[in-house]
Amino acid sequence: MAVTAEGESPPAPAPARWRYNSPLVQVCLIGLVCFCCPGMFNALSGLGGGGQLDHTTADNANTALYACFAVFGVLGGGAHNLLGPRITLLAGALTYPLYAASFLYYNHHPTRPAFPVTAGALLGAGAGLLWAAQGAIMTSYPPPSRRGTYISIFWCLFNLGGVLGGLLPFSLNYHRGADAASVNDGTYIAFMAFMLLGAALSLLLLPPARIVRDDGTRATRVTYSSVSTEGWEILKLFTNWRMLLVLPAAWASNFFYTYQFNNVNGLLFTLRTKGLNNVFYWGAQMLGSAAIGYFLDFGFASRRKRGLFGVAAVAVFGTAIWGGGLANQLRYTDGNWNDKLIDFRDGRRYAGPFLLYFSYGLLDAMFQSLIYWIIGALANDTQILSRYVGFYKGVQSAGAAVAWQVDRQKTKLIPQLIVNWALTTVSYPLLALLVFLAVKDDDNSVSSVEDGKEKDSKLSAPTSFH
Repeated sequence: MAVTAEGESPPAPAPARWRYNSPLVQVCLIGLVCFCCPGMFNALSGLGGGGQLDHTTADNANTALYACFAVFGVLGGGAHNLLGPRITLLAGALTYPLYAASFLYYNHHPTRPAFPVTAGALLGAGAGLLWAAQGAIMTSYPPPSRRGTYISIFWCLFNLGGVLGGLLPFSLNYHRGADAASVNDGTYIAFMAFMLLGAALSLLLLPPARIVRDDGTRATRVTYSSVSTEGWEILKLFTNWRMLLVLPAAWASNFFYTYQFNNVNGLLFTLRTKGLNNVFYWGAQMLGSAAIGYFLDFGFASRRKRGLFGVAAVAVFGTAIWGGGLANQLRYTDGNWNDKLIDFRDGRRYAGPFLLYFSYGLLDAMFQSLIYWIIGALANDTQILSRYVGFYKGVQSAGAAVAWQVDRQKTKLIPQLIVNWALTTVSYPLLALLVFLAVKDDDNSVSSVEDGKEKDSKLSAPTSFH
């Protein structure tokens, strides 16, 4: 081995970025899994009513889904710490094609809604596992100074699934009449095929111990957990002041989907146009995440200042969009669109509602990417972050479960919009407070809590991995 003049070995060259065990490749892999599974699920949900003209069964299925998701989202972080990302993701991913299959069944047996509701409950459990593992990977593997960039890469891949998933019903139902009661069988079969592919891709993920960053350091410390440890740590989340400040934002972050999917896209547009709108809705998410991710990594030298200005930017943008939503909602305050359904060929008549729905997609991605970035800045440890993300997804899903039942009860649309707007507005100052108190200016430094005492910690490579 060559040595330097001082008799010391030269430093090892930095590993290549596109190594299989690099954070970038692993984040891209989890992005592809989510492209196929939740990405396609989002496209299906975005049609309004799960592709059915009558929203009742889909509302009940989604209520069951998000009620179970609320429980398993919180427990999912513990499951990830016990089982590892590969098994956790595989178990979660396999529940997605079952959900699509249930609506294929419902297409032929519309008087038997039990299967979609049961499949929704199972998907809620599976989604809790999948998103806890995804969150742990996405927030702990990237270098702290590039966390926003990696989040935006994931978000673009994930939402590319929604874009392609939107093209499926648009193309497969293009020549069907505006009075069609549901999308055709081929639409559900195509969704199932992509979801099964996503489950298979989850087997390609590596254990956290094998992930090495470009500077040669390990992405995360590896320790072994137990059921009792995870149970206790999960309970402590409900008294963790950081998580309590995240709670309103978590509740709001999926609450608005029901309103946007069922009562904007689902009510105003023809069947084929709903699919086309979803292409642009999820495409807007890719743009929104890329924009906020770049700003959060490169906007200012100070990480805390980046976070605070990020919150301010999303707050201003969100207020403008919800204001536009109110103006549009005043056109059909009783929830009935009495005019002819809008088609993408209708020119100016289509432009305004389309731009609003596109902007809703932009805001969703910016809002959620900001939350993930803030959570990722609170710790560098995979186990801690998996619990934090699990808590976030659990609360998020509890809010969604309530939202689907709000729509199921035929609640007036003006109050639905105002509640959505208010929830996001309340969350902005709380997120800003969290950034101010808990996010450190040094990209490699986090504020952590051990044994009840707050201290600063920096990520370093562990001395050994098993």
